[in-house]
Amino acid sequence: MAVIHHTTMQPTKLELLTAWLPSRTWYAGGADGPCPAKAGGFRLDDPAGEVGIEFMAVTDGAGPDAPAYLIPMTYRGEPLEGAEDALIGTSEHGVLGTRWIYDGTHDPVLVAQLYALLAGHAQAQEQSTDDTPDLTVAASLAPAGTAAELVRVTEGPDHTDVTVRETGAAAPLTLRLRRVLRAGEDGGPGRGRVVAEWRLADGTTARGAIAVALGDRAWFRPS
Repeated sequence: MAVIHHTTMQPTKLELLTAWLPSRTWYAGGADGPCPAKAGGFRLDDPAGEVGIEFMAVTDGAGPDAPAYLIPMTYRGEPLEGAEDALIGTSEHGVLGTRWIYDGTHDPVLVAQLYALLAGHAQAQEQSTDDTPDLTVAASLAPAGTAAELVRVTEGPDHTDVTVRETGAAAPLTLRLRRVLRAGEDGGPGRGRVVAEWRLADGTTARGAIAVALGDRAWFRPS
């Protein structure tokens, strides 16, 4: 179970995202530049207890048309080897010291736990409360395997595709994370999905798919 420390972070997560968001292909931008505000989300537990896992929703700007984005993040006590391009930034945590904060779509721990959530083997947790399930998050998948490992990440215009290899399955599975959130969207056809809530800039609550499990016709061949 993850322990949530109510302490300081310097710089804050939102300050790091202000600098990081313009580098993303799916960021729509705005006249006043990034102004992210926390708009909801949830956490997942790392079974090893080493990596913090958070799915954060942020809005950017004010007004009814202000976009909302999904930012999956992991928090580590040391750098993740080979993930330099996925680093959002580092922050000094008031209890844990230096934390390396990554775009979680590139982190194998987050990807494995997202698959576990879809398959019904993990429970979404409230964003800011210890050991409290977030019952607003719904997930479903008919898994072809018992676990999944990260294979590759592909950025799209409004999403990120994470290809995984399911244990015991011959064909790959693509987990499409919706980076630009849209209220009421079910994510389209797929084997499964994660549906969650976030707040719009006007304070109302929206709900829609944040991740969809897509089938893939390609087959893995032994190397």
